[in-house]
Amino acid sequence: MSTRPAGTAAKVRTVLGDLDPAELGVCDAHDHLFFRSVRLPGQELDDPVAAAAELAAFRAAGGQAVIQWTPHGLGGRPDQLVRLAAESGVHLVAATGLHQAAHYAQLPPLDTLADLFVAELTEGIAAHAPTDRPGPRAGLIKVAGGYHGLDEHARRTMTAAADAHHATGAPIAVHHELGTGAADVVELLCDRLGVPPAAVVLGHLNRFPDPLLHRDLAATGAYLAFDGPSRVNHATDWRLLETLAELAGAGHGDRLLLGGDTVVASARSTAEGPGMPFLLTGLRPRLLRELGEEQTELILRHNPARAFAAHWRG
Repeated sequence: MSTRPAGTAAKVRTVLGDLDPAELGVCDAHDHLFFRSVRLPGQELDDPVAAAAELAAFRAAGGQAVIQWTPHGLGGRPDQLVRLAAESGVHLVAATGLHQAAHYAQLPPLDTLADLFVAELTEGIAAHAPTDRPGPRAGLIKVAGGYHGLDEHARRTMTAAADAHHATGAPIAVHHELGTGAADVVELLCDRLGVPPAAVVLGHLNRFPDPLLHRDLAATGAYLAFDGPSRVNHATDWRLLETLAELAGAGHGDRLLLGGDTVVASARSTAEGPGMPFLLTGLRPRLLRELGEEQTELILRHNPARAFAAHWRG
């Protein structure tokens, strides 16, 4: 099990350095400023100018922090994240970890993953060339499950993520294919591999709006991320407020996170939208009306500050 170094305070590890969680502010808990995958040819998020415009729009709407879930090898542009954070005034958290195998033309050796994750969390995100200096340190580990279960790739990457968590204290964020397989993830990461549920963020649960399952997951102590609305997931977005209200009413309001999950250029607010700002311009007023100010502040400010803070080792 994880242990906390005596006398250390929890910090959020941003690309500009470790941050007091109280300073994180209004947070988009799952998004992407840069992302490229062989599964999405021609739809890459790879334009620093467009990323800056999207971040400026989010900042203008009241946003103060973005957690970028782009893992190792998918074009996360750590060098640009440093510049964007400094110029925009928005706190940015970068990720290490590994996505599903289908997103890569070539995978790193799976038996080296734990060391890779630890290095990117403690030394800096791997540069493009061996002679380049490492980028900023990652602040979370992103891994992925499969559709209604975990394949061998998922189990190996999650085992490496657990090892890296135990070595560093880093939180683990999980992609769930169409929102499924979350119970299998909790069973593996928490029950078998000893990761505290409070160090686990379960993503994409809006895509599988099962109220009983969500209550069971929240009861474990893990954080539940609802990564909508989006053009891709509009089939379940209409249930988002109802789902959040049900969970808050069941006493799980302190487990809920919201993110935009912008993964293609057309999803940005500066293109076809809705993009990052919609969390605050579109959803926040409805959250305030339906859930009240205290619960809205929990979801957008206080829960992310706890979910992405760690007692860092290294």
